[in-house]
Amino acid sequence: MTTIIVLVAAISFGLGRLSKIREEKTPITIENVGTSTETIVNTLNKNVIENKLEQNSSIISSNTQKIFVASRNGKKYYYAWCESANVIKEQNRIWFSTKDEAEKAGYQPAANCKGLK
Repeated sequence: MTTIIVLVAAISFGLGRLSKIREEKTPITIENVGTSTETIVNTLNKNVIENKLEQNSSIISSNTQKIFVASRNGKKYYYAWCESANVIKEQNRIWFSTKDEAEKAGYQPAANCKGLK
């Protein structure tokens, strides 16, 4: 009987503390600022691309204007931040500034690199 009373008291104390913590949290409010969904999506996509470029700055440090990469031994080209591009050895990398430049060199866009097709 004593064990039950102690357990009920402990649970009640824990629930009381939990409700106090929830009261202290500031609620999140979403306001319509008149920005279209398309503008928000474009801004988010731009930010994602910029973040990927920053994360991979070591990959393209000497090639700041060249964001497409291909392997000398392959037939596909990638964005520098694609997972498959990270597998290419440094000595086998060929850099391009545009998709047209890569395609003129005989490379095709990689299907597993989002945004190339």
